[in-house]
Amino acid sequence: MGRGKIEVKRIENNTSRQVTFSKRRTGLLKKTHELSVLCDAQVGLIIFSSKGKLYEYTTQPLSMAQIIDRYLRATGSRIPEHSNQDHMNSELSRMKKETLNLQLSLQRYKGDDLNSAQLEELNQLEQQLEFSVQKVRARKFQLLQQQVDNLQRTEKVLEKENEEMYHWLMSKQQETMNQQQHVAMTELKLVGQEHQLFDQFPFYGSDEQPNNVLQLAANIPDQLQLHSYPFRLHSTQPNLQESTSAQHNIYGTISMLQLLV
Repeated sequence: MGRGKIEVKRIENNTSRQVTFSKRRTGLLKKTHELSVLCDAQVGLIIFSSKGKLYEYTTQPLSMAQIIDRYLRATGSRIPEHSNQDHMNSELSRMKKETLNLQLSLQRYKGDDLNSAQLEELNQLEQQLEFSVQKVRARKFQLLQQQVDNLQRTEKVLEKENEEMYHWLMSKQQETMNQQQHVAMTELKLVGQEHQLFDQFPFYGSDEQPNNVLQLAANIPDQLQLHSYPFRLHSTQPNLQESTSAQHNIYGTISMLQLLV
């Protein structure tokens, strides 16, 4: 049984198509070489793959340019040649035309030279200007929003610094109040000790009690003069020891008051 006829059509699978191209390209180049050698023919083969890659074969010692030149002479056709000067002139004319159109558009954007403008051109110009104004406003609002955000961040930073400063001042004020309270308590304790001392050692014979230790020390001689009564001791007195103890107590009190002063 012979092989069935294969329908010639494009292979849809990319991998199968690439494998088939590689195999048949190799076979085609091989057949071309055999034709050139066996039949002494001048052959030029050009192949472009689906990805644009070039493959070529020419009969030695000819080159592809020689094969193409011979083809052109045989067919009577020629490749058109363009002069660089003509190309430069055409390019210069195009640039001049574009520059003129841009200048005219700029003048119309400024509101100048509108006498030659038609109604459709004026409508298009109005739409373009409105679109440009919208873009300008959008950019303006964006910049304003950025400034507002920056100001809000700055405000938060300042509020935080102000709060920290407030807490610091309050702590310092509290420390000062504590120190003042401590000093006041110390003074009250000293005054209490003075009153206890006055209560423990009262001065009889005087209507007014001294207010402080200085007045107490200043009044000692007068008090002693007021309350010093002459007495004589007899060996037969039964209260001799009690009088001596009272005298020692008085001297001790005077010494203590002098030390406090």
